[in-house]
Amino acid sequence: MIENTIIKANNTGRKAAVFTLDFPSLHLVELAAHVGFDAVHIDGEHGYFPTEAIDNICRVANGYNMSVTARVPDSTPYWVNLFLDRGVQGITGPHINNAEEAQNLSDACLFPPHGKRSWGGGRGTEFDDIILLEKKYGGKLEFAKWTNSNMLVWAQIESKIAWENLNNILDVEGLTGITGGPNDLAASLGHPGEPDHKERIRITDDAENRTRKAGKLVASDTFSAVDIRQLMFTYSRELLNKIKKEKI
Repeated sequence: MIENTIIKANNTGRKAAVFTLDFPSLHLVELAAHVGFDAVHIDGEHGYFPTEAIDNICRVANGYNMSVTARVPDSTPYWVNLFLDRGVQGITGPHINNAEEAQNLSDACLFPPHGKRSWGGGRGTEFDDIILLEKKYGGKLEFAKWTNSNMLVWAQIESKIAWENLNNILDVEGLTGITGGPNDLAASLGHPGEPDHKERIRITDDAENRTRKAGKLVASDTFSAVDIRQLMFTYSRELLNKIKKEKI
């Protein structure tokens, strides 16, 4: 395992640059490394990622010294384990609506004594190589503590009820902080299709301010993400429009 490169960037006083994948592509992971991204993020809720693809993405990304984080399809321990066992070092739990769900998410992400994460035999535990774990970390318990310190646990706040329960959510130990979901939040407020509605913006601002006051982090304060759609819809579209105006 490598040191979490998002946390490492933050510790130097800057945001991390994260490349987001909606679909498996080892070529894009390599290109992200070549241009200088700090980490890769997998959207496992709306993207499509079989476990073999997650494993390969972590293998290549870690080889280029980039950590991998992921939004899981569901915040249950089953799904969290599938991603963490591959070597993912940060989990975003979608649709966290109360403290119990936030606690279950945190417990699934962190090894005892700080959580209830199950011990697997994949990359996430150095393949349970007893000799390596002892030599590199000082044993399983020290490895567990090191892994916990390199784990990011984000609760995605994307409903009115989650906002109403936010204070209790923020009381959960082990939770790094929150991230948003403007489209779903707007819909839950009665404004579907209007993620820029002033009420949605007001509630998001309030949630982020309360999170910072509680001593936890807002994900957008720690990293900025770019995905292939952004690159295609902005730079590529502008380039195409320019090309189509050229005369032969």
